[in-house]
Amino acid sequence: MKTMSKITIGLVAAALLIVGCGEGSKAAPSTNAKVAPTITEASLGLRKTDLYSEDGTSAAKTEYRTATCGSNIKIKRAFQDAPPMIPHDVEGMLPIKIGDNQCTSCHLPEFAASMGATAIPVSHFTNFRPTHNYDGKVFTKSIDNMKNEMAIKETTHLQGARFNCTQCHSPQSQGNLAVENTFEATYTRADGANKSGWSGTALTDQLDTIKGDGGKVTDADIANKNSVVGSSIWTQH
Repeated sequence: MKTMSKITIGLVAAALLIVGCGEGSKAAPSTNAKVAPTITEASLGLRKTDLYSEDGTSAAKTEYRTATCGSNIKIKRAFQDAPPMIPHDVEGMLPIKIGDNQCTSCHLPEFAASMGATAIPVSHFTNFRPTHNYDGKVFTKSIDNMKNEMAIKETTHLQGARFNCTQCHSPQSQGNLAVENTFEATYTRADGANKSGWSGTALTDQLDTIKGDGGKVTDADIANKNSVVGSSIWTQH
């Protein structure tokens, strides 16, 4: 039979004093103790009902605008260069398909002015994706990813990456908000509430990836001397 050391016996005794050996051994609560109020499921969030039933749960009805194209009032952009909301009825226009994009019949630049619509900006006609080569057998890349090379090329047609308009633009709904929206937009352009700033050199003047000619890339950047990742070269086509 193994014997217990004095230290072990002392630890066991201390544990018994702390834990106690029954209900009668529990310490009486302090008269100054504060009991936290019970938080019910019905008090969480904005529902005011429990999470197991929809009975009694109601929400303000929201309605999408029914104004026809050309007769609606344009909605201000939420912030500078934010994708504008769709202010008119889209019944019968969705979903957008590769062979059926009714948005382009009014919003292409050549039609927009006469239709009173917002013209699709030049950014949607700009290809930011490098065009690689494949001859049916061999695939070769037109850029070197390890050198952080990129491609920016303006075209005359709507780019496939921008073809599905509703991936960024959505109809504006009308309804009473459960929580008031107090956000106030600050526009960096005088016409920023209604017009995109992504045109001309604005597409590339913040990239600063060109060495020299006003670019901010230095020889140290090209050598990547301050990076623990490795060496890379920044270029722009």
